[in-house]
Amino acid sequence: MTNQSPSFDESPLMREITELAQRRKAVAQAEFPRPSKTRVFTVANQKGGVGKTTTTVNLAAALAKTGAKVLVIDLDPQGNASTAVGADHRAEVPSVYDILIRDVEMQDVVQKSPEFEGLYCAPATIHLAGAEIELVPLVARELRLRENLDRYLEYAATTEEQPYDYVFIDCPPSLGLLTINAFVAAREVLIPIQCEYYALEGLSQLLSNIGLIAKHLNPRLAVSTILLTMYDGRTRLAAQVAEDVRNHFPDETLTAVIPRSVRISEAPSYGQTVISYDPQSTGSLSYLEAASEIARKGAQVHG
Repeated sequence: MTNQSPSFDESPLMREITELAQRRKAVAQAEFPRPSKTRVFTVANQKGGVGKTTTTVNLAAALAKTGAKVLVIDLDPQGNASTAVGADHRAEVPSVYDILIRDVEMQDVVQKSPEFEGLYCAPATIHLAGAEIELVPLVARELRLRENLDRYLEYAATTEEQPYDYVFIDCPPSLGLLTINAFVAAREVLIPIQCEYYALEGLSQLLSNIGLIAKHLNPRLAVSTILLTMYDGRTRLAAQVAEDVRNHFPDETLTAVIPRSVRISEAPSYGQTVISYDPQSTGSLSYLEAASEIARKGAQVHG
């Protein structure tokens, strides 16, 4: 009796190629319905290194690529989101700092991203590092971003050809006044969760903080979306974390997961998102799948 090796068609590599082709076809045919009113997300996780900024810019780029008008507000003094969408954030450039501290209107700060037609950014500069302290004595310090953003969205809706469909606010991995401003300005919270050990650690504290802000400052705030990031399908741990998160948050957790990917990590160093840096990569495909899910879920809720 001879041992027959599996044919190429049945090999793991061929199965993976076939699955990728099917996913690409599905995304190409997927619907990205635009919401009836602007959806404002804060992308938050007090745990660092979970792919928060990466998720912010790639979801924004994925939605812009499919025809939506999207604004990224960079509230992190490091300015990584600004870099990734190709926004100028040198110290002398008008930025989110001027919106929060100097009452500059958002339309004087927002830049068009070179990435996609409908992608815009309110950049962060190094000045934002001192904003936490400078906000303390200001009147209505927790509301400054919301009031300015509300005015800008109204301005854009009346003066520009297309109103904004989405706003994504990227905030620092700490609960200071910058993050509180982000939560007060948003209606939805998107939490990226890394598929690694201790993934759920600190999440109960984050949810508690969101609950406090909803109670005292922003009753319209809710966790609408959880996205699993840095997923490695070869490990049992990643599958276990994904299962735990889905059990805890069945309605909020997206079906799409974001894999560990060299391409996703490389893209920001070229001032790009992975959506434009390598459109054929699995990272780009995964963010497009997540964006489609967010768009479809939003259409059901807001439509």
